[in-house]
Amino acid sequence: MNAVVHSELPLLYTYRRCPYAMRARLALLVARQPFEAFEIVLRDKPAALLALSPKGTVPVLRLPDGQVLEQSWDIMRWALSADTEGWWSLGQTARNLDLLARNDGPFKQQLDRYKYPERHGLSDPALAREQALQVLLHPLEQILQRSPWLGGERPCATDLALFPFVRQFAAIEPAWWAEQALPALRAWLARWLGSPLFDACMVKLPGQQTLRFSVEQQ
Repeated sequence: MNAVVHSELPLLYTYRRCPYAMRARLALLVARQPFEAFEIVLRDKPAALLALSPKGTVPVLRLPDGQVLEQSWDIMRWALSADTEGWWSLGQTARNLDLLARNDGPFKQQLDRYKYPERHGLSDPALAREQALQVLLHPLEQILQRSPWLGGERPCATDLALFPFVRQFAAIEPAWWAEQALPALRAWLARWLGSPLFDACMVKLPGQQTLRFSVEQQ
């Protein structure tokens, strides 16, 4: 992946460690869609971002026609609209949409409580950790014991959407995570972490600059 200044491409406002921004970058890379990426600095958000999206959170994608997408799932939908190899359609099953709702709702709530217990007045983060396991991670383990991906024999948009959040959860207490009876889920996570796609997604960009992502064949 090379980064050079460009001007006629979608522009993604992003933040490297944000799981929502990560899923947007993953989808754009999977779609082999060249794009410009602007890595924001949280304490100094650019006026151009706030003009496009007053909420000031990332990701935000400005399309060449001026359309603005402010939600990560909408960006994924746009990127995967050609449905190359079934990435989008395989994520549209009732089960996978339910997993997405669980991830973005109750699991994300418990993930935040587990990672930042002091912010939430939580004296024992293990309580949030256990609820996160019950609401999403144990169901994922059962599914992944039957097939390697949430799309079945191949990954889909739901895999991309959930992976950054499971990654964040696993990184809070790595030693504890390694001891859990979640072998299929841990293997799924390890495949993503070891993939060229993840390496491309996590290229470090200088803050407050617009650079072009030119995607090479993986």
